[in-house]
Amino acid sequence: MLNFQPPSPPLDRVFQALADPTRRSMLERLGSGPRSLGELAEPLPISLPAALQHLRVLEQAGLVVTRKCGRVRSCELRSDALVAADAWISARRAEWEQRLDRLGEHLRRFAEGDPP
Repeated sequence: MLNFQPPSPPLDRVFQALADPTRRSMLERLGSGPRSLGELAEPLPISLPAALQHLRVLEQAGLVVTRKCGRVRSCELRSDALVAADAWISARRAEWEQRLDRLGEHLRRFAEGDPP
């Protein structure tokens, strides 16, 4: 069993954070504006301490920034952290679209009886 885990690059942390449906739900709610931790946790079937753990993962990934004012922790979405993930996905999408276009052209030629 592997015990050592090297530090995750920022993009890895973003995808790890996005892998959990609870955290995605929290991000969706933050998309409409800042909210308190209590507001984020309210519709979820989890405790406030569990919501705080999820929030910490989102913070470590750079997706959320929080501020504590008295007893209220205010949470805000940092959409710039999603830019790197979107760029990575877009590059993969463009690569696969090119491959599929080449495959489609090859299949068209094959169907018409043209040699490759």
